[in-house]
Amino acid sequence: MKSQLKKEVVDNMKHLGVYRDDFEHTVDIYVGMLAQYQAFEKQFEESGFKITGSYTNKAGATNERKTPIYTAMEALRKDLATYSNLLCLNPKTYERVKRPEVPVRKEEKEKPKSKLIQALSETS
Repeated sequence: MKSQLKKEVVDNMKHLGVYRDDFEHTVDIYVGMLAQYQAFEKQFEESGFKITGSYTNKAGATNERKTPIYTAMEALRKDLATYSNLLCLNPKTYERVKRPEVPVRKEEKEKPKSKLIQALSETS
């Protein structure tokens, strides 16, 4: 599963023209987080998309709080967004690094030499 995810990420980066071998470690971390997120998504679905659950604290009071799976998914979403920025895998960061073609400079015409330079070159 992770190898398939990695292939997809690398293929996407190559397609966008932002892939370099130097990014392997960062890609591996990103792919690991994607795999974790997918596993949590499956568990979250199996729980009936339960966002909160009852919790009884030491004092015996029962409160509602986010489920651990949902909390982990929230944290992973933020980390995935950060890594997708690093790898230029979202439109906002891709547009920032996408460089327009460098315009070709016009050939500059040779500037006329000053009279002083002309006079000095004639005497040499």
